[in-house]
Amino acid sequence: MLLGCAGGDNPGREYAANMYHSVAYEPLSQIVEEDAGTWVNSLDNGRGEYFNSNKYNPNRMNMREPAPNTVKRNQYGWLPYRTPRVSKDSIDIVVVGLKNPLDSTAQVIEQGKVLYESYCKHCHGAKGMGDGKVADKYAGVANLKGDSYLVMSEAHIFQVITNGAGLMAAHGSQITPEDRWRIARYVKALQKQK
Repeated sequence: MLLGCAGGDNPGREYAANMYHSVAYEPLSQIVEEDAGTWVNSLDNGRGEYFNSNKYNPNRMNMREPAPNTVKRNQYGWLPYRTPRVSKDSIDIVVVGLKNPLDSTAQVIEQGKVLYESYCKHCHGAKGMGDGKVADKYAGVANLKGDSYLVMSEAHIFQVITNGAGLMAAHGSQITPEDRWRIARYVKALQKQK
């Protein structure tokens, strides 16, 4: 007990040195020297605290880097949606062949409604008439029940949500692709309501 006591600027013996001298784990780093950081390791296992190589993987790497030119897919196996922002006249050309991958179930439409109310209602209004609170301040908010909007495909709506068009800014960075498809599905259901 007395050995742990200290005086002055000497803090005495550290109880759990690993907690005081923690090292951020870097999955793509590789320290192969087993004695690196032995001075901070309190386990007395002959290995340093900084040693982070995996003896069982090739080249002792912890995490293998992905193969060159690979593209990460999401949980549904979808590739990222990458189309440029184009003029509103050429959106239909960009989205040719693009279809909503989600089923047209009541659950998907209900999820789309929740998302619409979070992201779209303040501009387009609860019924999609372009009468939201933002529309009071900025003229030109789209009335989603207008004749030109009724013929738009879900892919067109998805593209507009992703990259924006006209006065509408891009929301692709805020809303996941799955949620954009849900909103598009809900907008089509909303357009059918009287």
